This record gives sequence, structure tokens and C-alpha cells, in this order.
Amino acid sequence: MESQILVSIIINNYNYDRFLAEAIDSALNQSYTNIEVIVVDDGSTDNSRVIISEYGDRIMPILQPNGKQAAAFNSGFAKSQGEIVIFLDSDDFLFPQAVAEIVAIWQPNLAKVHYRLNVVDGAGKSLGYSSPQGTAPLSRGKVWQTLLEKGGYNSTPTSGNALSRQALTNLFPIPEQYKLTADDYLSFQVPFYGEVAAIEQPLGVYRVHDSNQWALATVTGDRFKRFVRHDLQNFALLTNKAQELGYKIPADLEQRSIGRLWSRIISLRLNAQTHPVGSDRELQLIYQGIRSLWKYSDFNLPKRIFYSLWFIWVGLMPLPLAKPAISWLYAPQQRPKLVSWTTNKLRTLIS
Repeated sequence: MESQILVSIIINNYNYDRFLAEAIDSALNQSYTNIEVIVVDDGSTDNSRVIISEYGDRIMPILQPNGKQAAAFNSGFAKSQGEIVIFLDSDDFLFPQAVAEIVAIWQPNLAKVHYRLNVVDGAGKSLGYSSPQGTAPLSRGKVWQTLLEKGGYNSTPTSGNALSRQALTNLFPIPEQYKLTADDYLSFQVPFYGEVAAIEQPLGVYRVHDSNQWALATVTGDRFKRFVRHDLQNFALLTNKAQELGYKIPADLEQRSIGRLWSRIISLRLNAQTHPVGSDRELQLIYQGIRSLWKYSDFNLPKRIFYSLWFIWVGLMPLPLAKPAISWLYAPQQRPKLVSWTTNKLRTLIS
């Protein structure tokens, strides 16, 4: 007998008509049937609303003026009824068994279940890896402790999370100041309201294309400047949440997150003039990055050595040679091209 848990799939969309139908179809075609599908169109000016209208009463549409991500999340959550809530970006999609796999391991004490996503390009072609990258397992259990110890945890993009309604009631509506970062507003706070479970096999697809807000198809200074500002906002959010709940955080917590330090040194190297943290220096960030790797990361010995060398290379080498290392880390789809590119650059600089 199928579980009676109602699952809400809330699809948030803005001008993604070329992907929208695939997202909606993936929600409607779940093998688990006790679901509701809500589609929030946040002021699209393309053909999105025509596509939405074609689904009739199979979905619950919300058509609103453009208010950004938080406004779409708020509207969708207010209309939803599910005990489990999935916010599905309209350029992503779920595999047919996704909800069934989530419900099968769901427990009342959970704040969320997160699961890997296969990564494809704008045309749907596999890029050969999943999100998050690497072999480190997704965080699980009392993840709030990891947040207070390391300033972050191993998780997935928006579409890779099934969230507890009970946990979300503590956090909605999402404030206006997080209108562009509602996903991280939830990611950094939901673990404080229950345990986290993880499914290591991919249950959906995350699409990397030029219109993504955060996914990297190309490496640019402006994109990493946004990453750093985004990280600063997340750290302030985490600090405020810890204070609200009466937890103490380490004085050096901001320097313990390896991902945050990766973004900082890249932003500084790509455009020091517009880098958001004026006090940052290359040698300082190299030291902090290596310290984070050896004192706080879960990487094995070879990876700690490799990423230590990465910090030194990116921080000290001429920018034409630092850029391939940056692309290698943040744009894995470019890795096969980078070996020959770097070799040619070395030859040019040496000759």
C-alpha cells in the first residue's frame, strides 16, 4: 500500500520556456502518485504561461509579477499542503522514481532528504559528473553541528532537496533581503530543525547553461564576485541563526569553509579592484585555504596535497596560468581541453 504522505513539488519559473515542460512532466510522471504540482511563474515574458495553461487542472498555476526567487518560493509554499516539499527549478527535472525513493526513507524527525543530481548542459547532454562534485558523501544526521563547526556542509542545489513542511514553517515567508538567494536561506537553516538524510544515487538532473544564476558554464570575475557576496550573506545568516538559538560559534568559523576560500582567492585573482573583501591578500588566502584543508576538511591525503598546491598555484602564478586551475575546479566540463591549453600557455611563456 502506497504511503499517504502528500508531497508538494513546487516548480519556480522565470523565462525558461525551453525547459519548463520537461520539469512539469517530470513532476507529473512520478511513480509515487500522492503528489501535488504547483507551478509558479514569476513574471515571465516568454512563452512560459502558454505552456503552463496547456496542463489545465493537472497542475496548480500561480502567475505573478516578477519578484525573484524568494517571492516564487513564498507563493508556492503558501499554496502547498504537502508534508514533504520539493522546490524544483524549472531548468532541472526529476527522475520518475525520485519521490518514491524519498518517501521510502522519510521519518518524522527529518528536516530534509537531499540527493545527488546528474549534471547536463543546456541541450540535455550529460557532462559526466553529478552534483555535488567528488566522491565525498552527502552530509547526514545532525548537520547543524557540522554547520557550526565548519561553516558549511556537503549538499546539493535547490532541486536536490526534499524538505519537511514542519521545518519550513519556522522559516517562511522568506524575507525580501534573500530574494535572489532563497535556496541558501533554506539550506543554511533547515538543518537546525531536524536531522538530514541522504540518497547517494542521482534522483534528477541539474542543468548547467549560460542563463543559470549560479551554475558555471564559463569562469568570469563578475560571477565570482557574486559568489563571495553570496557567501558573506550566508555566513551572516548562519551567525544570526546560531545566536538566535543560543549556540556559540568559533571565532575563525568563516575561515574553515574550503568552498568559501576557493571563491575568495579566485575573485581576488580575477579582479582585485572589484573584489568584495578589501582586506584580502593572496598570501593570506593561501594560508587560510591550506589551514582549512588540513585542519577541517574531510579530504583524503592525496586531495589535501593536491588542493594545497592548487591554492599556491592560483594565488601566486601569473593569471594566464592560474585561470586553467580555476576552470578545472569550477567548470569540470572543460577539463579535457585544459591540459593542451595549459601546455600551450607554458610554451608561450617560456619561449
